Amino acid sequence: MIGLFLKERRSWILFFLFMQIWLNGLFFIDSGISNISIIYVNIMNLLFFLLFLIWRYGRETKQLKAIYEQPINKELLSPFQRKYMEHLQQQYEEIDYRLHQIKMEMLEQQDQMLAWVHEMKSPMTAMKLIVEQVEPYALREKIEKEWVRIFLLLDQKIHETRLSTIEKDNRLEKVCLETVVHQQIKDFRSWCIEKGIGVETKNLQKTVTTDAKWLGFIIRQIFSNAVKYSHENSEIHIFTTRNQEGHLLLHIQDFGVGIRAEDLPRIFQRSYTGTIGRETIAATGMGLYLAKEAAEKLGLTLKVDSQVGAGTTFTIQFPLENQYIQSYGM
Repeated sequence: MIGLFLKERRSWILFFLFMQIWLNGLFFIDSGISNISIIYVNIMNLLFFLLFLIWRYGRETKQLKAIYEQPINKELLSPFQRKYMEHLQQQYEEIDYRLHQIKMEMLEQQDQMLAWVHEMKSPMTAMKLIVEQVEPYALREKIEKEWVRIFLLLDQKIHETRLSTIEKDNRLEKVCLETVVHQQIKDFRSWCIEKGIGVETKNLQKTVTTDAKWLGFIIRQIFSNAVKYSHENSEIHIFTTRNQEGHLLLHIQDFGVGIRAEDLPRIFQRSYTGTIGRETIAATGMGLYLAKEAAEKLGLTLKVDSQVGAGTTFTIQFPLENQYIQSYGM
């Protein structure tokens, strides 16, 4: 604090040094005042100046502490400080008003986006019913695959819009992993059939405490990536294990192209498509980012292990029951 005060008042100190140099030079040049003690005058000047600095230091630090501890009392401020304060308050009010406007515009855009996505759901549902009646079967499977891709893009957009308010949107309950996983497999059935991908599930008869809708979204993003980057006529394995601490782990393993080592640290970044993702226009770089963000907000841990040419394993780690109680007061 003292160093800051001296730096703030360096102009005073420089002016005092200049006056002392000028005064001592006057004593040396003017013989008429040579009988006055120069040392005495210097000591008295220095003493008075130090007392003045101490007084100002005490006064200004008192003002600073008062600002930290309670609302600013303008009576404690100097006229110049009051001017500064009024100008800063005016600027703050203008910035606050502008931020409020931007926030309202963003909320309006968010509401419009949600309304648009919900409007799209009706024709998507109708299209699904129509597609199920298409013959021949091979044509139906191709149309269903494209329908799934459109559904995924809309699904990402609606969850991206809701992500900022996930705390208000989620509902923690007992969820059966097998039910959630099998629903995602069912939604991707046509895509898996077209690529000849088989899905093997094991040890999924587990119950976790989480939000079923958001967990389904996370699994959906990971599973869609597994299908997208799997080789034709390969398999995807979905199973659970437990680690040494007792956490339940859900693994989604594919045997596809894998992820390069330089891409692994960045695959959860927003809009990052990676080396392989750049080779296809279907990659948006949003799925894994949204899955990671949603997982963190639900208290889940998302990990990935991959090797180029050998495949990728995504792991969702669920917290222990007592961690849910501590976090959500259940």
